[in-house]
Amino acid sequence: MRTAETDLREIKNLMERSSRFISLSGLSGIFAGIYALVGTWLAYRIMENTPGPESFAPLVGLAMAVLVLSLVTAIFLTTRNARKKNQKVWDKLSQRMLLNLGIPLLSGGIFLLILLYREMYSLAAPVMLIFYGLALINGSKYTLNDIRYLGLLEIALGLIAVAYTGYDLLFWGAGFGVLHIIYGALMYWKYER
Repeated sequence: MRTAETDLREIKNLMERSSRFISLSGLSGIFAGIYALVGTWLAYRIMENTPGPESFAPLVGLAMAVLVLSLVTAIFLTTRNARKKNQKVWDKLSQRMLLNLGIPLLSGGIFLLILLYREMYSLAAPVMLIFYGLALINGSKYTLNDIRYLGLLEIALGLIAVAYTGYDLLFWGAGFGVLHIIYGALMYWKYER
């Protein structure tokens, strides 16, 4: 026997599916965090063995590798998650979400390149964290609200990192590593298990 409460739950689910991209995988957050922590450790080793400007190219390559690996994993796991739920991965909602994520990320990336060109290396990690946080908050309009909290934490960590230069790698690892693992685990526990 159907109750009014069951009907309301179904209506809420239908409305949520039509207005939010809800197939993001919590596991992808966990993996991205692990990749970032491994990348942080490798970056530390590079900086320890190759101090100075010679370490710049290997560090950029490492950061790109972490980014690409994280994106490939996120796409794979999110696609798998969407198929399990019989949802489309590439629709108007996912396009809007990516656009809203992309604008702050692209702006932050350009700003970061300018800082690096001007040899303002100590601002690299804080700028990445702050603009990534802004992107998450901006994209949260089209996906799970929980991603907004990750964005706020990333921004807060980025602002703290500006005040404590010299600990850039530690803050980068905390923001992209630890926070992603915690967020991914919470999302997996809340939505996927």
